[in-house]
Amino acid sequence: MKTLTVFTPSYNRAYCLGNCYDSLVRQTNNDFIWLIIDDGSSDDTKKVVEGWVAEGKIQIQYHYQKNQGMHGAHNTAYDLIETELNVCIDSDDYMPDDAVEKIISFWKTNGSDQYAGMVGLDADVNGKIIGTKIPDTLKKTTMYDLYNIHHAQGDKKLVYRTEVVKKYPKYPLFEGERFVPLGYLYQLIDQDYQLLTLNEVLCIVEYMPDGSSMNMLKQYRRHPNGFAFSRKNRMRLAKTFKDKFKNAIHYVSSSIFIKNGKFIQESPRKLITIMAIPFGVALNLYIRLKTKNQV
Repeated sequence: MKTLTVFTPSYNRAYCLGNCYDSLVRQTNNDFIWLIIDDGSSDDTKKVVEGWVAEGKIQIQYHYQKNQGMHGAHNTAYDLIETELNVCIDSDDYMPDDAVEKIISFWKTNGSDQYAGMVGLDADVNGKIIGTKIPDTLKKTTMYDLYNIHHAQGDKKLVYRTEVVKKYPKYPLFEGERFVPLGYLYQLIDQDYQLLTLNEVLCIVEYMPDGSSMNMLKQYRRHPNGFAFSRKNRMRLAKTFKDKFKNAIHYVSSSIFIKNGKFIQESPRKLITIMAIPFGVALNLYIRLKTKNQV
């Protein structure tokens, strides 16, 4: 069995998925499977992937499902993955030619059951690191500590042990919505495991106009149940008052969108949620104003 699964959720991305494929063909180590989760595409994604499978250059596993959103595709991927390690490379991103080799070599040298996996770097198409590098003195960390204590910035690339990921609850699916922030799972894993740090670029990121990163306020308004769920959990697990309060503000705003009159009762931090109400109302109004022509 291969060591690593590179999984890619894809929804109508046949036009750009080839960049990811080409980068995987170029890998200096082929100890991986490429798992494509086709999340209900109506374009010719299946036909394109079938062509790549016929080429036989890399091992490809293709799975089609009814559209569930990014988090639903992650749920399915974690059900299907059997390799020791896994990493998500989005459909509009790709890997440096030596990324798989760096992941597997680093893990074989440093990895153990003590860790959830590793965290590496993202870079843009010009090779510039997204945000900041990981502090050189930091050899292991949680994602929460990486951003809140060590003050790292920007997206990072997570490589998880599959055995660890399968221990935790799936992302919930809400009727009529297609988005739950992926950080929910990562924060749960943080409670039990640390990650090794690998200060190497593992993913080249290109933010597309139709990607979720470029449309976050619109996502926020269209998928309020998913955001309320995420903020409620982040509030519960936050380590500082500032972080609890910030998440309470967002929880209030999302609760207004879904007209949840029991949001205080359902909050894990009731007093902080009450304090956050004026700010949550203001945030809700701001989002409505900014997205009034986008819903």
